[in-house]
Amino acid sequence: MENVTVPQFIDSEDKILGPVTVRQFLIMLVACLFIFIAYKTSDFTMFLFITILILGVTGMFGFYKVNGQPFHFFVLHILQTTQRPSLRVWKKDVRHADIILYHKNQEILLEDILESGETKVKQVHLSEQRLTQLSLVVDTGGGYKPQAGEDNELF
Repeated sequence: MENVTVPQFIDSEDKILGPVTVRQFLIMLVACLFIFIAYKTSDFTMFLFITILILGVTGMFGFYKVNGQPFHFFVLHILQTTQRPSLRVWKKDVRHADIILYHKNQEILLEDILESGETKVKQVHLSEQRLTQLSLVVDTGGGYKPQAGEDNELF
């Protein structure tokens, strides 16, 4: 059987000049191009202002990390968050024939309940001991099973 080499450090970017990665080098190259265009097209004071602005933006996008991720991912996530609605509403189309309610261990169609005028949902008041049992079942992921003598109506 042949030994296969498994690639290591696949999350780290390739470095080309010391600690500078390919992405950072390309960002600096584009920044130098913009600075050169600003030098050729504007006077000296405007050139200094544009150069400082370009260097600041280049430094942020090239070298600054937010929560261990590059800054451009942070900006992308901000833009995606502003595009999503802040209020989410569940709109489910429900057909009356699809709804089956369990009432006293019998299946009753929704139309039958609406005809009878019964529209209230019965509230079940649980004792402290029953709540403790339910929390144990939830905490253990279903590993805890109540004993046979205990009230098991919800299981």
